[in-house]
Amino acid sequence: MAQFTLPANSKVTPGKSFPPPAAAKRAKTFKIYRWDPEAKATPRLDSYAIDLEACGPMVLDALIKIKNEVDTTLTFRRSCREGICGSCAMNIDGTNTLACLKPIDEIKGDARIYPLPHLPVIKDLVPDCTVPYAQLASVTPWLQTESSPPPDRERLQSTAERAKLDGLWECVLCFCCQTSCPSYWWNGERYLGPAILLQAYRWLADSRDERTGERLDALEDPFRLYRCHTIMNCTKTCPKSLNPAKAIAEIKKMMVARR
Repeated sequence: MAQFTLPANSKVTPGKSFPPPAAAKRAKTFKIYRWDPEAKATPRLDSYAIDLEACGPMVLDALIKIKNEVDTTLTFRRSCREGICGSCAMNIDGTNTLACLKPIDEIKGDARIYPLPHLPVIKDLVPDCTVPYAQLASVTPWLQTESSPPPDRERLQSTAERAKLDGLWECVLCFCCQTSCPSYWWNGERYLGPAILLQAYRWLADSRDERTGERLDALEDPFRLYRCHTIMNCTKTCPKSLNPAKAIAEIKKMMVARR
């Protein structure tokens, strides 16, 4: 997996240290990024040692245990715990992934946990996803048609048409790929990024959608689409094993084909 780091101007100081329980059989230390903007303090890295014998197997299990039993002030997002909602996306051991899908045993030594890089931090491990969600809305990620629907059934697809959506609909909008992309770091307010372009292609590839021309027109821009340099970080880091880089390439092919 590709390894990523926080921006060079992210200064993090050593923070509090919480020792393991006295009877711990298998202690492991989790070094977690902590920052509360309301406190106007420097970001710090707090260390929490917990007993893995009394913890579930995933990093999210450890975070929940820390919050419930050690430090209730720790802040992070989570919901489904099954890799479906995308809420618990964060940078774990240098890689953007979902905490609920990351086994603790895969991490050698201390586990270092940071929020997704290159997004503003609301608090601790919670990034501000306002910009990515606004970019998602800009590609109108819903079915758009001009013809009237059939009066007695849904709009149908063949098996082959439906198969074209595989590898696209599974995206959970965790933004792991988005925040691993150097092109997005450099041009985040103009380049849509891999997660959003994969979502755009999901509707371009849908045989039921009737606004292909308008969708391509909206992407025909030096920055919105063409700032992808196929660095491939997006595909390497996707916790759902999707291929955003391929989706972007398919959009570019559609652009060429219509000229």
